Amino acid sequence: MIPFGRLQELGILTPTAPRSAIAEEFRTIKRPLLVNIVGDSVTPAVPNGKLIMVTSALEGDGKTFCSISLALSIAMEQDKRVLFVDGDCAKSTAGSLLGVPKKTPGLIDLIENRGSHPENFTLDTNMETLRVLPSGKFHPHSNELLASSRMHELILELAEEDADRVIVFDSPPLLLTTEAAILASFMGQIVFVVSADQTPQYAVTQAIEHLAEDKMVGMVLNRARRGRNPYYYNYGYADTPYGNSPEHMGTDSGR
Repeated sequence: MIPFGRLQELGILTPTAPRSAIAEEFRTIKRPLLVNIVGDSVTPAVPNGKLIMVTSALEGDGKTFCSISLALSIAMEQDKRVLFVDGDCAKSTAGSLLGVPKKTPGLIDLIENRGSHPENFTLDTNMETLRVLPSGKFHPHSNELLASSRMHELILELAEEDADRVIVFDSPPLLLTTEAAILASFMGQIVFVVSADQTPQYAVTQAIEHLAEDKMVGMVLNRARRGRNPYYYNYGYADTPYGNSPEHMGTDSGR
């Protein structure tokens, strides 16, 4: 049972407040992501576009806040289902916020048990269109497991199971772990969260350098307040020269 009341108290998007300010912000953020999955008359579909990783350079930038809000926002779409994967196994903050009991088997257990099926580890929720794959048990070599070929196989398996399902990964920060960059290489789209007046410019620059130049990266400037448009969002390729100053990262509403 996802504790929607608690999430709402924390400012996270919930389906119980579909017309809230945060809901409108994430409608803006998710729209280019969804377009890139199927493409349109102007933009071709992004390969593996329904594999979306939410990450940041450092801890405390609002990565998990954004990953949960994004997953819930996409799950509110009429024709989409979402699998939320708690891939930040060292912290497992996302799973805790979503009401997953401690020591629930999940991603790490699935990677270790090659003969197991993902459906045996994913959890139904009180939102019909959203399922959760918890991080799983503590493992001293979780970093290596997440960077393994088995993890790549698993991601492809998850992607092929359901054509209408979007998979949102809450990833470790790029500069704190090596597996985050490897995990990013498996993804079709990356949402990179930067905290206004907190994330150092050098950290943004270094983190972006960990991503392949052909990756489609959405930049979310979190906790920014300027005039009537308090949050900013931008979308482009990883080799776009982001990071000169955070206030120039976007022009559209987002969080």
